[in-house]
This record gives sequence, structure tokens and C-alpha cells, in this order.
Amino acid sequence: MTVGVALMTYGAPTGSGDVAAYLGRVREGKTPSAELIEEMRRRYERIGGSPLVAITRAQASRLERELGSGYRVRAGMRFSDPTIDAAVAELVDQGCASILGICLSPQWSPLLMGGYERALQSAIATHAPGTPYAMVGAWHRTPQFIDLLAANLRQVLVTLPADVPVLLTAHSLPRRVFEAEPGYIGQLRETADLVAARAGLGADRWSWAYQSAGHTAEEWLRPDLKELFPALAAAGHRDVLVAPVQFLADHLEVLYDLDVAARAEAESTGLHYHRVPMSNTDPAFIAALAAVARSLD
Repeated sequence: MTVGVALMTYGAPTGSGDVAAYLGRVREGKTPSAELIEEMRRRYERIGGSPLVAITRAQASRLERELGSGYRVRAGMRFSDPTIDAAVAELVDQGCASILGICLSPQWSPLLMGGYERALQSAIATHAPGTPYAMVGAWHRTPQFIDLLAANLRQVLVTLPADVPVLLTAHSLPRRVFEAEPGYIGQLRETADLVAARAGLGADRWSWAYQSAGHTAEEWLRPDLKELFPALAAAGHRDVLVAPVQFLADHLEVLYDLDVAARAEAESTGLHYHRVPMSNTDPAFIAALAAVARSLD
């Protein structure tokens, strides 16, 4: 009985010419402004295009090897190719008798991630009606995952001054989302607390911050990490270490929002910017994903 695993994330445009269509899909058919399209094209071009799809495919390939016989794993994107529908179709063609969906977000929000489960259900209904499936929910406390984040944090900390401040970050959200699902922010904060404790950070060494607020007029959660830089510099620090606790691969929010925009803001206040590496295809991360997949056996 082969289990098919759909490893899902949001995707990325295939190139500059696909940015407008990609943004339209992300915005559920709403036409993005010309200004937003041009700005996002500039950002993607600045980082040489997003590597997210290629990384997710590589994660899927390595996870299949880690899980061994009895599993097939395929990457599926919510807003770009290869789609979740295509991933499920391939798993069905491979003879998988059941499907397991894993969203590449350790924290789970029905409001934010429910679209992944609906896409999975739709694909199964199209290609193999009645096939049993399961959707992994929150896995933000998985010990192997926490250990990996803490190890990556310690790896960079040993190269920096002993008192370097650490900013643990997550993608900001509109306040209305937080008010509808405060438990999701609770999961993000819980991950940060666990990672900080595992890395041996005292409460005075790290702060919580948001990043990557959207291009809308509504209120987004704060503080933005860039708002914290001036006070850190004024306190006499010359370095800052940024450690996302939500992102699992290099993509636009890491390579541009942090490594370009946040770096520039930090340097403008006199701080040297540093960031922990993303999980990508680190064998320890693949082992953590395998533990998540097996947790529903």
C-alpha cells in the first residue's frame, strides 16, 4: 500500500513575464495595480528569480528517499506550476492508495492554509474519487524541526559578538486575520520560544518581530523588524542577527525582504546584518519532514 505525499507551498512566477498572472492568482483573481506588478518584477529581478519551486522539488525528492519504500512524494504549488492537481495526478498514476498532504508551513491556520486542503480535495475528486487522504495540521513543535532551527541559530551566533541581539521573525498578517485566528500567532510565538530556549538565548537576547507586510492599506501586525534597528544601534550594538521561524526555503521574503531591504535598513543605522540559513534541503530538515509524515501512520 503506497502512500502518496503532496508537499505543498505557494509557488513563484516563472519569470518576469509571469509576474502579473501570478499576482492575480495569489490575489484570487483581483487585478493587481500596474505599480505593484512593476515593483514585484523589480524585486524578483533583483534576486535573480525565486528558487522556491526548484527547492521544493528537491525537498520532495529527498523526502521520498528518506521515507523509503511505500512512499511517493511530489511537490505541488498553490499558485504556480507544478500545481497541486498535477502532483496528485502523478501520485495516483504511481499507484498510491492514499494521499497525505503536508503544507510547508509549520504553523497551521484554517483561514490562511485552508486553500491547500481544498485544492488537495479537488485534485483527489478529479483523479481518484474516494481515495482516502489526510492533511497534516500544525507541526511547529516537532522536536527535529526545533532542533534544526536552534542549531542553525547557534551556528551563526558563534561567529558574532557575544551580546548580538537576535530578532526571531515571521510573516506579518493583517490585523483582521489575527483577530479571526489568534491561535495562529500563538503557534508562531510558541515556535520562537522553543527555538530560543533550545538555542540557549535568554529573554534579554532576543525579540519578536514581523516582516514582509503586504501592499495593502489595512493595518498589519507590528513591530516590523526594521522598526527595531534604530533602538538596537542606539544601545551600542553593531550587529543584528535575523532568524525566521516560519520560512523553510530561500524565496522572495528571505532573499529580498530580508537580505536586500532589511539589510539596507540595518546598515543605514550602523548595524551589520546577519541571517541564519534556511532549511532548504538540509538532511536534518528532511528528517524532520519524514517525522511529520510518519506521525500520521
